[in-house]
Amino acid sequence: MNTVYIREMYPDDVDEVLEIERQCFTMPWSDTSFRSEIYGRHSITRVAELNGIIVGYICIKHVADEGHLLDLAVHPDYRKRGIAKMLLADVIEELRLCGCRFFYLEVRISNRAAKKLYETLGFRTAGTRKGYYMNPVEDAVLMMREL
Repeated sequence: MNTVYIREMYPDDVDEVLEIERQCFTMPWSDTSFRSEIYGRHSITRVAELNGIIVGYICIKHVADEGHLLDLAVHPDYRKRGIAKMLLADVIEELRLCGCRFFYLEVRISNRAAKKLYETLGFRTAGTRKGYYMNPVEDAVLMMREL
């Protein structure tokens, strides 16, 4: 079967998630960072699984009526299949159930594909964070969506 399943992220998933993280980011999260989110009281962590293989993941923090995207990635071999969109749709529904009214994220100003994805899901530019990213140093676009 070629069905993508979205499910909770578990500690046993961290090694596979880390492999994707290292392929996608110049400053990848650590094992400890992912485990902190898995066990975090205000965290939502999900993986996308295809044929028993983790192909993407998402980590969200929610506090009061706000959600914040912390990390989202899809393995390069599985991009352009709607997996990131599925992960985001899943957590948006979860945030609504948690009573969140706003969902925020930062994205590299040069990441046109991600900005386009976020815009198709109703996110709008809310500002810029100067020098937000390192390695290389780059500004972030702050985006927000009302839930």
